[in-house]
Amino acid sequence: MKQFFKFVLASMLGFLLTSIIITFIVILLVLGLISSSSDKTVEVDSNSVLQISLKHPITERTPNNPLSSLSFLGIDGEKAIGLNDILADIKKAKTDPNIRGIFLDESYMTSGQATVEEIRNALLNFKKSGKFIIAYSEIYNQQFYYLASVADKVYINPKGIFLFHGFSSNVTFLKGALDKLGIEVQVIKVGTYKSAVEPFFLTKMSPANRLQVTSYLGSLYDHFLIGISKSRKISKDSLFNYADKLKIRFPEDALKYKLVDGLKYRDEILDELKQRTGVDHKEDLKSVDLADYTNSIPQKEDNKKKESKNRIAIVYASGEINGGDGDDNSIGSEAVSKSLRKVRLDDNVKAVVFRVNSPGGSSLASDVIWREVMLTKKVKPIIVSMGDYAASGGYYISCAADSIFAEPNTVTGSIGIFAILPNMQKFFNDKLGITFDGVKTGKYADLGDVSRPLTPEEKTILQSEVDHGYDDFTKAVAKGRHKTQAYIDSIGQGRVWTGTQAVKIGLVDRLGNINDAINSAAKMAKIKNYNLVSYPEQKSFLNKFGFGVNAEIKSQILKSELGDNFKYYQQIKGVTQMMRTPQARLPYNIEIN
Repeated sequence: MKQFFKFVLASMLGFLLTSIIITFIVILLVLGLISSSSDKTVEVDSNSVLQISLKHPITERTPNNPLSSLSFLGIDGEKAIGLNDILADIKKAKTDPNIRGIFLDESYMTSGQATVEEIRNALLNFKKSGKFIIAYSEIYNQQFYYLASVADKVYINPKGIFLFHGFSSNVTFLKGALDKLGIEVQVIKVGTYKSAVEPFFLTKMSPANRLQVTSYLGSLYDHFLIGISKSRKISKDSLFNYADKLKIRFPEDALKYKLVDGLKYRDEILDELKQRTGVDHKEDLKSVDLADYTNSIPQKEDNKKKESKNRIAIVYASGEINGGDGDDNSIGSEAVSKSLRKVRLDDNVKAVVFRVNSPGGSSLASDVIWREVMLTKKVKPIIVSMGDYAASGGYYISCAADSIFAEPNTVTGSIGIFAILPNMQKFFNDKLGITFDGVKTGKYADLGDVSRPLTPEEKTILQSEVDHGYDDFTKAVAKGRHKTQAYIDSIGQGRVWTGTQAVKIGLVDRLGNINDAINSAAKMAKIKNYNLVSYPEQKSFLNKFGFGVNAEIKSQILKSELGDNFKYYQQIKGVTQMMRTPQARLPYNIEIN
């Protein structure tokens, strides 16, 4: 027995020492990476090409996270870059004498359509400099082709894949699986079009949901075709016909119908880029990757702007809305509210741009943020710039602003409230053989217990709470948009709109990007010289070290292992967050193929 304990203690000690050593090595690797790369300034050679390859979902801001550029632990080693730096880099390249042109390279984009729109507009602005843009890929999905269509020349590998088949939107229905498990989802909602709950009690789309999806999908597709039509000088009707009849099946078809300019291999593209930049074909092409270009020496800016004490604050709200602090990919009502209070009380901040990219979330957390927007509006201009989504709770936190900007393909609206509560009685009793019994001091003491169904009285109580939330929501929108509550209800009911549609019905003021919102904020504040500051402050890696980093590592590994299926994991995880708490969020995860 003594020997047994000796071996056990030795094993435990060995495991502990190994864990400590591994942790120490990881910390050294991270610290080494931080010290070697975070502050490194990149020098750009003359006659260089800015190489842009966007293969990952694009966040609003570049993550302050060394893990995004590490390849150990099975994590993808390519450095992520946010929309803020992408737009800034393209703008910088426009006037950089060392940059001769842009190479759009192999970008199998999965980002939202409004994000692609902002990058596309930045590229169109870059072209005004007279510099070239060349696009090349072995595989063009529709998102990347929409972006690449602005290029001077669009090339595809002779054996490549060109996807041009129109848009589709699918919803995964869970009712059949829940029925097999004996789980009933009890739904309390307001809004004919509020369809987030439909997958739990239907097996197909309701007529109302089909109507709204048909409407907004048609609006998004129309904008997509118009953009390509202008860039490629092909009629919109022709493009529609090509997709509808699936005429583009091979690279030769794309060339035949003038969607691309040539079929070339990568070596031929590199030779053309060398020729355009005056580099001998025997020498290496001078290029700089977008992520590295972020750290290049900036061009001289207007000294007045640098010296000015005036500031415009950009407050970012990106992801689902919940209580707490949140992070780069989720909105915490406490962190965003704190940021709005800070900029409101800062006399040097003359105006605020509230960047919202959110499908919604907790109605309570949304209201907490809405209150801070209202208070800020009383003392200084606040302008909303909408990203891919600003819907349901995302619209709630936006509606009180002085002015709202959205992209034509922003998804917004979805003014409605719902709550879901599972009844797992049959699952526990029939599937697991588990029963429950107990006592209570009041009739409603166990309201919300998932081991039994709601009573008719309890359903009435919960419905009144959801109705009250919808009344508050429509009142807030009516006040912010200077409309009657009855009108907001008529365009509300949970219905989803695109940015183009939202302008027509008064939910949005103007179509435009974040720079348009910044210019509007400066105009309202009556300032010409100013600096931009961003909130909430991004936490450094060392500040996040511990549980937050462990969660981030797990997330990165899951993404790596699950690939495209990671979205289903997120959906299932999201369902658990929706239980019991009233929600103001999009009808479902909108996915356009």
